[in-house]
Amino acid sequence: MPSLPKPRLRRTTRGRSAVATRPPEDDTPSVEIVEFDGLRWINIERPRQSDRGWLEEHFDFHPLDYEDVFSRNQRPKVDEYPEYLFVVLHFAAFDKNVGRLNAAELDIFVGPDYVITLPNEPLAPVEYLFERARSREDFREQLFSKGAGYLLYKIVDDCVDASFPMLRKIGNKLEHLEEDIFEGRSKEVVKDISNTKQEIINFRKIVRPQRAALGDLERTKRYIPEDLDIYFDDINDASERIWDMLENFKEVSEGLESTNESVLSHQLNDILRVLTAVSVVLLPLTLVASIFGMNTRVPGEQSIVGFWVVIGSMVVLLGGMIYAFRRRGWL
Repeated sequence: MPSLPKPRLRRTTRGRSAVATRPPEDDTPSVEIVEFDGLRWINIERPRQSDRGWLEEHFDFHPLDYEDVFSRNQRPKVDEYPEYLFVVLHFAAFDKNVGRLNAAELDIFVGPDYVITLPNEPLAPVEYLFERARSREDFREQLFSKGAGYLLYKIVDDCVDASFPMLRKIGNKLEHLEEDIFEGRSKEVVKDISNTKQEIINFRKIVRPQRAALGDLERTKRYIPEDLDIYFDDINDASERIWDMLENFKEVSEGLESTNESVLSHQLNDILRVLTAVSVVLLPLTLVASIFGMNTRVPGEQSIVGFWVVIGSMVVLLGGMIYAFRRRGWL
């Protein structure tokens, strides 16, 4: 096993626990460290080349792992090495700039006395957990005292659980869309249905490859004691629940889209039925008016009585056709 020297950073407290931070300057590694009883949690948000240099100086990781950390298209996976464990996971994160869900990558190195997290985008669960470990000594002791495997579990578990509030929001959107459809706002919800379906598709693209990686993480035995198997099994159960909910949302969104199209089609059919009935009703009247408007001599020509006879005949014909159409349910 290669020697893994500890970072020579200034400690802010003495004793069994310590916290160290470097400012995120352009040429300075943005490394945050929380330490307790020999176990270090090193968090590097949005790693840059200066951070890679810091890692290469203090740890002996494989060059391909560094390429994976700085790659934008890395799939979720778990790689086991004799000296450490390398984990790549993706989690859904809402991007306010574009207004939709995107995949945030979290790279994790796990060793006998350290856990290194490298999120390529800010992940609220990781930030919240790290801040609690930084600011509360009792929580830091509880989190670090069970080893690197338990710390890894808490980080992954919190990130997985953060998906459920997002799923509840999607579920609420689908409920509101259903209400809008049956309240006569079908035209207005077409775009909303499309946006919600896109969110579900993006979520599924993130979760689908993640399931295999979480299964591999449950089966690995490096730095994860047997008594923690049940914890990682719980993460897998949560991941499966997320996938089942996404499958259900997919079916519901497709059903709502189909229902909305049926409602719009029904409304269009009603409009076409009325217009067709009006055209058919006016057709005989147009025929009568055309006959008596020809440039030939017709009965009652130049007679006021003949005019009223023609008008009366047209009114009777109009009333009869409307009555017949209404009895058949066409109007």
